[in-house]
Amino acid sequence: MTATPPACQLAQLNVATLLHPLDHPLIAPFVELLEPVNASAEASPGFVWRLVGDGDTDATGLRPAGENVIVNMSVWESQEALWDFTYRSGHLEVVRQRRDWFERHVSAHLVLWWVPAGHVPTITEALERLADLRENGPSPRAFTFASTYSADEAAEHARVVPAEGRSGA
Repeated sequence: MTATPPACQLAQLNVATLLHPLDHPLIAPFVELLEPVNASAEASPGFVWRLVGDGDTDATGLRPAGENVIVNMSVWESQEALWDFTYRSGHLEVVRQRRDWFERHVSAHLVLWWVPAGHVPTITEALERLADLRENGPSPRAFTFASTYSADEAAEHARVVPAEGRSGA
């Protein structure tokens, strides 16, 4: 894991294609876990922000990546904080059950990227980062837990890549 300069925070987008509509009985166990898992995220050390829909407590009503695709997007103080929540909390049990509710991923479904502290990423920004990861592989601009880059590397990458060479910059 890499150290995070205080001026940067880690954004993440995760997309998942539902096997059935959210109101289907086979998806009910996932829906029942949404509120406690989101509350756990918000109570986790290093949590900064998460995407929610208008008047909702989660983002499942938003469908910017397709009708059957739900999104989860959040910002964390560090990569370590996000890792700890994802893999060292009750969230891990949800990850283990994902095949019960979601199609198997054939392309990248999670993207991480560094943002200036206080920046709230947009869905458009997040989907552009995911597309970049899918098209170009991991880079300081769009990466995964398995192919991580530091905030310093991302800042350096942004300085040396001409603006016309960056999508969504």
